[in-house]
Amino acid sequence: MSDTHTGVPSALAYELPRPVPADELAACPAGEVFRRVGDKWSVLLVVLLGGRPHRYNELHRAVEGISQRMLTRTLRGLEIDGLVRREVLPTVPPSVEYSLTPLGRSLLIPLSALADWAVRHEGDIRRARSDSTGR
Repeated sequence: MSDTHTGVPSALAYELPRPVPADELAACPAGEVFRRVGDKWSVLLVVLLGGRPHRYNELHRAVEGISQRMLTRTLRGLEIDGLVRREVLPTVPPSVEYSLTPLGRSLLIPLSALADWAVRHEGDIRRARSDSTGR
């Protein structure tokens, strides 16, 4: 879906059918990534792991409000998607360290671009929200 030669953003390079078929939406690779990074915890964990590897308990202490169950589920999903590597360290007792894979590191670039966009447009978004609540 990338069409970088025309100056048209890749999301607009192809016309979507109307209505968008549910099976196509479910199978869209971009949609799968958006669902992963759109959840409450994944982006935060990717950013933390982008700084350095962390042990499980370090991550749990670093993210206020995340339950152990949700941390485990989120890390497992990121691992299944190939973004995070889980390594059992040969210590007594055994400990687990998480780090980004090269694929996970490559996600930091578009996440940073989206974060930069959000910071640049924070005032615009705030104004639009206050305008819409004043109707």
